[in-house]
Amino acid sequence: MAVVPESRALGPLGLLPERAAGGGFGSQHQLAYLRPPPCPRRFALRWWRCFSVPLESSLTQAFRNFCCGKKFSASEKILTNVAIGDENAKESGKALDKLFSSEQQASILHVLNTASKKELEAFKLLHGRKSINIVEHREKFGPFQNLESLVNVPLLQYKTAVQVCNSILFPETGKKKRKSWENQLGKLIKPDIERERLKAVKSIVSIVFGTRRIAWAHLDRKLTVLDWQQSDCRKLMNRPHSSSVYLEEISSVISKMPKADFYVLEKTGLSIQNSSLFPILLHFHITEAMLYALLNRAFAQDGQHRVLSMNRNAVGKHFELMIGDTRTSGKELVKQLLSESVLKAEPRVFFPPEKMVHYRQMFLPTDPYRIEEFYDSLLQAVAFYELAVFDT
Repeated sequence: MAVVPESRALGPLGLLPERAAGGGFGSQHQLAYLRPPPCPRRFALRWWRCFSVPLESSLTQAFRNFCCGKKFSASEKILTNVAIGDENAKESGKALDKLFSSEQQASILHVLNTASKKELEAFKLLHGRKSINIVEHREKFGPFQNLESLVNVPLLQYKTAVQVCNSILFPETGKKKRKSWENQLGKLIKPDIERERLKAVKSIVSIVFGTRRIAWAHLDRKLTVLDWQQSDCRKLMNRPHSSSVYLEEISSVISKMPKADFYVLEKTGLSIQNSSLFPILLHFHITEAMLYALLNRAFAQDGQHRVLSMNRNAVGKHFELMIGDTRTSGKELVKQLLSESVLKAEPRVFFPPEKMVHYRQMFLPTDPYRIEEFYDSLLQAVAFYELAVFDT
């Protein structure tokens, strides 16, 4: 056996060569001499080192692979990660079962196995994709038999699963839930409105305007469509116009609108930093300001806001029309609502039978330009009731 000089007996970490556990130097062991290579990667091993380790040790192989610069293949990494992930998931699931009594587990499993996607979203941390994953896992693998299986749902790791279970057992109530509702409402509509006024609303007019038209939908709190139409205003974008021309055009449109408790305007998310969109943004701001002033004439007397702005993307998320940050067309959804009004006894939105033919004609390809404002005005009205009034 080679002798390590006394001056070099200590390595760079201050460690002496140690005998591997379980025996001495023999046929089942080897001496591993690591010389300082020229590459900077091995600078830490500049001194001679002597290790006595078993030939079969995986630690030895891993250490040698590191020193020699060997890289694991993608398949080796994946298999290792999967094995570790599966083992951790099983351990986490078993630990999750121990946190709750049998009665609590039964209550949690009842909710997980019976609640719909929207009902699951009412619980903390189950908004969006997590609630969808639970429903899909339940449909694919059957009802949850124990809490251990909850960690197998995508996006539900052990810590998140614990918080979800606690929120099911102890849902938010009282002041905390009210504050959460007010925070969500503040992101949905502007300006801030007292909750009592929203709960007492009898009808609203939802208004969506673009570069070519202004559309509005008049709905009562039973989600019955009382009026739904649009007005052409494309000449305002043909060339720059003075404020007086805008006043005349917008006043003409407002004269056709019915009276309501609130007038809800769509708030677009166009960036003001995009200089190419400046003419469109200017048109939108002027139109919005005119609508606010002309529809809110009693504000100077009573100080009550009757014109509100509603976030466009929030409406898109409510109807699952968002792809990333882009909102897709609501045409097919509106057609579905029309069909349900005829086929279902309790439709989501009720359309008067005498106007069904007229509304269906709006879907015919007679207009060379898409009339998205017409569809969006109806969807915005429904979302306003369901999110701000009914709090669903």
